[in-house]
Amino acid sequence: MKKIVLIEDNQEVRENTAEILDLAGYRVFTANNGKKGVELVQSENPDLIICDIMMPELDGYGVLHILSKKPETASIPFIFLTAKAEKTDIRKGMTLGADDYLTKPFDDTDLLNAVETRLKKKELIKASYENTVEGFNSFISDVKQALKIEDLGKEHKQKAYKKKMIIYEEGENPASIFFVKSGQVKAYKAHPDGKELITNLFKAGDFFGFEAILQNQPYQESALALEDAELAIVPKNDFLTLLYSHHDIAKSFIALLCKKVTEKESQLLHLAYNSIRQRTAEALLKLHQLKNPSTSLSIAREDLAKIVGTATESVIRVLSDFKDEGLIDIVSGKINVLHPNKLEQVIRWSVAKK
Repeated sequence: MKKIVLIEDNQEVRENTAEILDLAGYRVFTANNGKKGVELVQSENPDLIICDIMMPELDGYGVLHILSKKPETASIPFIFLTAKAEKTDIRKGMTLGADDYLTKPFDDTDLLNAVETRLKKKELIKASYENTVEGFNSFISDVKQALKIEDLGKEHKQKAYKKKMIIYEEGENPASIFFVKSGQVKAYKAHPDGKELITNLFKAGDFFGFEAILQNQPYQESALALEDAELAIVPKNDFLTLLYSHHDIAKSFIALLCKKVTEKESQLLHLAYNSIRQRTAEALLKLHQLKNPSTSLSIAREDLAKIVGTATESVIRVLSDFKDEGLIDIVSGKINVLHPNKLEQVIRWSVAKK
């Protein structure tokens, strides 16, 4: 049973509101002034706080200020009750961190809808969503309920891409972000001289293509299917709704995105500071983790060089060294990683030995 602390100095309003919440199945604790309300919140650790603004001793603004400074109470959803509908009162409350407000007099439906919405958003924040199509669909479904946006997700599509099929090209204006359901995708930059640098690899569970939308600019790289792939396509408007509709929902959505952002930052740092030997070892490990456990790595040396960011000849020399050191085996052009732990030592500046 969800717990709610109701802080209201007007006895009639307090008792009527508590009765409505009790009938709706909530466990309600009441306080008739701000000071007692703060103490009650700290002792009961409720799921939601409903607090009047104008009260003696300590007003609602003071209650919110105190509770927002304490880590154990700062994240509890907070709804203001106010007899004034002036924008300045509402703006001040929301600026201080209130999640919602109700203007007195309010009816039963308004009260229960506000409470239900805030509690759903709290559950949304606490939920952990897997980086799968099912996990993303579950997230969308929960957001639709929390925000009551029925159209969210209606335009989401799934599309199959054949190997070497272009998904988008550098310079295009972004209209969607993409989620890899299956297969692999590479992001790359092409140079006028014909050379190509692979900037990222995406596997099942990864989002990509959102940076251009966030930066409000055309794609700075191209994307292509490395193998047959199936992608979920999320329209730009839905993406922006998930980011900007509410800060707590944005946190949950960003948690689904940030893994790849962190990986990309790390990749660029390695590209800048690591040796060709280290970068080749890292590329091999990444590809080794992406592949089916029962198969060998089958990648053109040119593509491997594009991931590493160097000439094909340099990568071939490093592969030859790794084979001589017993770290990998090469049979009919396919690579078997024999000792992943020793490749990790290479990345960490250690000298791998046979």
